Amino acid sequence: MRYRMLGQRTGLKVSELALGGGMFGTAHGYGAEPDEARRILEGYLDAGGNFIDTADNYQLGQSETLIGEIVGPRRNDVVLASKFSSSAVREPSLGVLGNSRKVMVQSVEDSLKRLKTDRIDLYFVHMDDGVTPLDEIVRGFDDLVSAGKIVYAGLSNFAAWRTATAVRTADLRGWTPIAAIQVEYSLLQRTTEREILPMAEAFGLGVMGWSPLAGGLLTGKSRRGETGRATGFKDTAFKDILFHESAPQQVPVLDALLAIGEELGVSPGQVAIAWVRAKGVLPVLGPRTRAQLDDNLAAATLTLTSEQVRRLDEVSAVPLGYPHELLAAPQSRAIMTGGRWDQIDFPGRAIA
Repeated sequence: MRYRMLGQRTGLKVSELALGGGMFGTAHGYGAEPDEARRILEGYLDAGGNFIDTADNYQLGQSETLIGEIVGPRRNDVVLASKFSSSAVREPSLGVLGNSRKVMVQSVEDSLKRLKTDRIDLYFVHMDDGVTPLDEIVRGFDDLVSAGKIVYAGLSNFAAWRTATAVRTADLRGWTPIAAIQVEYSLLQRTTEREILPMAEAFGLGVMGWSPLAGGLLTGKSRRGETGRATGFKDTAFKDILFHESAPQQVPVLDALLAIGEELGVSPGQVAIAWVRAKGVLPVLGPRTRAQLDDNLAAATLTLTSEQVRRLDEVSAVPLGYPHELLAAPQSRAIMTGGRWDQIDFPGRAIA
């Protein structure tokens, strides 16, 4: 396992593959029993992984509880991330939901107890509630850092403009900086590239990509007749955010994954994870079994060729929309450079 810095706003060294704890527990009706969760966690740590991601609502708190029990004496060796917004209660009241300072304070205390730790290394707002003022969120983070409850702060599932506003607010007021974001990112979810990833790069934010396997679809298991999250979560609130091999784009993406996997002698899931890594996004693995973890971890040793990345890029491309397509058009480039676009060495452009 290799390591990288988490963005440009921290000195935090994290493994190139993070371990997500969404499958630790069975409170949602689908997941890993405690013994299997232990095997997954220990296998990840033994492989050199040090970045564990969970949330208060994962398996209604069971994920945090299991991680707290299993990590135990190795606590200082890991970077532990968690999130709040949705509560660990099955039928929560309004008083425990959202992004308010009240919810933040009570949520971090509950998570600390379940995780059996005195601080959370990276604490995220799990999802933007659309109403809590951003200065309330970032000042709340600053207070938690001052109190020693958390070390770094991040935002998950926020629009680019909201994240950018939070980053600048914290910077200008001298509060704890926003260090990282979590976004959905995979070969089947590339709309993140329109605004969020360029924004993150501009601000030097660490980027964690959840569901790099599109809920398991990119493993090819559906074509093998195997069940997975789409079946396990079919009667839960998560059913509408899962991918199914039905949209026209998904078939050629899977075809390309399978073809490249066969060329390299690896699984399509490993190719999908390696593609996310190649894009500079840190994949968050979400295994339910030790066998799935072992297959996922093998992606750490897989480097795709530029031609293979190009093939996957082309088959999974999404329209970038306005203004990106206007600005990238040859006519626009000609106007802005007096027809001398090809004579200018722009940042990031290789010099022949």
